[in-house]
Amino acid sequence: MAIFSKFFHIRRLRSDQCGAVSVIMGVLLVPLMGALGIGFEVSNWSMRTRGMQNAADAAALAAATNNGLNYDVEAKAVASRYGFVDGVGNISVTVSNAAACPGGGNNCYSATISGYVPLYLSQVVGYRGDATLNGGPAKQIGAASVAKRPSAPTDFCLLALGPQGIRSNGAPKANMACNAMSNTGSTCNGGNLGAPIGAAHNTNNGCGISQYSNVPAVSDAYAALASKIPPDPCSSYPQEPTKKKDPALPASNQWTGSQSLGGTFVVCGDLQLTGNVSIDAPAGAVLVIENGQLDTNGYSFATTKGTGLTVIFSGNNSGSYAHGPTGGGSLDISAPTSGTWSGVAIYQDPKLTSGVDISAAGNSPAWNITGLVYLPNASVTLSGAVNKAGFGKSCFALVVKDITVNGTGMILPNGECIPAGLSMPSTTIPGRATLVL
Repeated sequence: MAIFSKFFHIRRLRSDQCGAVSVIMGVLLVPLMGALGIGFEVSNWSMRTRGMQNAADAAALAAATNNGLNYDVEAKAVASRYGFVDGVGNISVTVSNAAACPGGGNNCYSATISGYVPLYLSQVVGYRGDATLNGGPAKQIGAASVAKRPSAPTDFCLLALGPQGIRSNGAPKANMACNAMSNTGSTCNGGNLGAPIGAAHNTNNGCGISQYSNVPAVSDAYAALASKIPPDPCSSYPQEPTKKKDPALPASNQWTGSQSLGGTFVVCGDLQLTGNVSIDAPAGAVLVIENGQLDTNGYSFATTKGTGLTVIFSGNNSGSYAHGPTGGGSLDISAPTSGTWSGVAIYQDPKLTSGVDISAAGNSPAWNITGLVYLPNASVTLSGAVNKAGFGKSCFALVVKDITVNGTGMILPNGECIPAGLSMPSTTIPGRATLVL
């Protein structure tokens, strides 16, 4: 019996599996903890990276929208609101305004955020990361985003270059029907001028149906044309008599009827109309008035069909001369559509600073003009309606130092400046930036 009992006991021990599960769990615990660790780590990386991506998107948009010297400061400030402060907690935030754009060019804005996260349970399976943080293994993570600014330029039919910009007081009936821009500020009281877009480099107070401030200044692309003004051949500059004893203008300075001009024609001193004048000239003709005014004297000064004329006012700043159109008549001028003076109807030499102001533009004389009227140092009061020339396209642009628009000021709609040969003043109005990468 004793032998049988021992045999039975040994057999029972061989079939007893108590404790086997503990051994199996012990063997599987290491890879199980590794799998759980990897899952935890990956989840942590994903959440952290997603937060970085949101911050990078917002920072890139902020940089592109700001578009100033402090674009990077603005971007980093936005990133910090998401908890990513440059230089703190192993976080790096870099911003650029010369990032590559998907469609070409290097004028996009980028924001890149990078940092490190320490490794915990994933070390159990031997993953040591790709970096070191505080002496321990870590993984580098990051996110990047690229944004661009609006790229379509806005054309302007009215551009003020000087410190007073655009002003209007009590002009509820003014109707520009085209966009207005000031390279400084603009103030409109009692009406918005009826301009679809009113913009200012500084502050826009009430000008335009859609109003914008802090717009990039428009460059004066027309000043360079001054080098194309022919040399002054005049020895004297006859002026209209202001007193009974003053001599009358010579016959060459008094025009009436049909006038044929070929190439460049120079008038020394004032040019006064003594009757309606029609200009018959090849397209691209230039009329230069040296130290004098174009006095319509109640008559019309008009270009004929097929004629393209540029009227240039040049001379010196002695203070004795007026340099611009005057009188109670009308100007009906169509600018040339090609050549040096393409699209330019009236041009005041930018070196002129005295005798350049015009107090009743569009009214005395009335303006029917196709093309650019360039008066860069003139303070202008727009009092009447500006329409297209009788034989011209619907295209008009006015560049001045400062302008005041009265209640009757009006510029009829543009839309044909490309076939009229005029490259309009333009700039890109800041809008909401968009993400591109």
